[in-house]
Amino acid sequence: MSNDDQRIPPSFTPSGGRSDRPRGAGDAIPVGGASRPSGPPAGGRVGRRDDAAPVEPRVRRQSSREIPTTPPERRGSGQQKPRSYAPRGSSASRAPQARAPQARQGSGTRVMPGSAQGQARRTPPPGRGGGAAAATAGGGGFRVRKGRVVGLVLVLLLVLLLAWPIGLVLWANGKIQHVDALSGADGTPGTTYLLAGSDARGTGSVADDGTEGARTDTIMVLHKPRSGPASLISIPRDTYAEIPGHDPNKINAAYSFGGAPLLVQTVEGLTGLTVDHYAEVGFGSVEEIVDAVGGVELCYPKDVDDPKSELTWEAGCHLADGATALAFSRMRYSDPKGDIGRAERQQQVIAAVAEKVVKPSVLLNPVNQVQLVNAGTDALVVDEKTGIVDLGRLGLAFKAATGPEGVTGTPPIADPGYNPGTGIGSAVLLDEEKTEQFWTDVRDGELDPGSTVGGLPG
Repeated sequence: MSNDDQRIPPSFTPSGGRSDRPRGAGDAIPVGGASRPSGPPAGGRVGRRDDAAPVEPRVRRQSSREIPTTPPERRGSGQQKPRSYAPRGSSASRAPQARAPQARQGSGTRVMPGSAQGQARRTPPPGRGGGAAAATAGGGGFRVRKGRVVGLVLVLLLVLLLAWPIGLVLWANGKIQHVDALSGADGTPGTTYLLAGSDARGTGSVADDGTEGARTDTIMVLHKPRSGPASLISIPRDTYAEIPGHDPNKINAAYSFGGAPLLVQTVEGLTGLTVDHYAEVGFGSVEEIVDAVGGVELCYPKDVDDPKSELTWEAGCHLADGATALAFSRMRYSDPKGDIGRAERQQQVIAAVAEKVVKPSVLLNPVNQVQLVNAGTDALVVDEKTGIVDLGRLGLAFKAATGPEGVTGTPPIADPGYNPGTGIGSAVLLDEEKTEQFWTDVRDGELDPGSTVGGLPG
């Protein structure tokens, strides 16, 4: 007996002992309930199974002893196990059970995605947040994408918050003009800034004297001591002073004779302080800066109609635009205090600008920031060692000096109408007996906080 004959169950062997194996492709048991062929294949000869051509689909009959008790699982996700066929006539073939295929995962079971039970679990009951549950049941993709978008937005905002001020500083630093101004003298305690307001001929300046070329209508010494109050001291432009390499003259003539370097040396000889930083601002920028901050409030107790400075003013306090602020800081002929009064108004203008700049509505506004940088740097000239960070420190020192704890004023004055008889006209003579101690107190921070010093002799 052949191996095939032994594999056919005895219940399917005819009484004659002859095997009733399928004779050909037509005798195969059909799948899916198709009808069986009624007769033998053409030719009438029963061939052996090994000689028959393989035709799919074909299901080989098995005995109940050959059906595996636990069919092996296929590896891979989302695929159903192959279905086992029970022998004909058994209870399993008559009553198939519709069980949802399951796949083991650890100690529990998981409903396969394609099963009806899995579909039922994913379908939320009506009226219980079906939309949100459906979005969540889809694998959480919406949540992940939303989280990534939020994170990306936060990163971009952080980059912008960091990049904008850094870029603004680098851009502003690149716009600053530099000049060789410092003398290189040994430093003195604290930090000293020399602020000069220049007015060159041919740029809209007021031609009210015979000075030719560039001049300095504003000279201020800003000093931040190691301890004590910061001081902002205005030196009247007509102050009689020793000028290195020249005869004594009005101090603003030093700028006309030798520019910023000679002005620095002259101020150092007068004050005994070493200038650490030099900053020169053109008068034209005053108008632009005031307009950039939206105007400043200025006060003067008298009516003014001054043709030289073009200032028209009604007594009291008013919001001044750039053009008015510029005329306000230039006017001196209609002021009984002359150059001393002008120095006081210049300090008032700069203090008002500094107070307005630090307001969040101005300081944190990108448009105002760009306008301030453009207005400040276009006409700003500093020494070769001063950068935008040093200018920021200068601004802080200036704010401290003009604040309630700062010191403002002029050096002690002996005679505001001094005439040396050398042909330079009327000059401002400082009090020699008080001047040296005055500058020592400025250097060491010994002046009374919140005081106004100097001025006309009382």
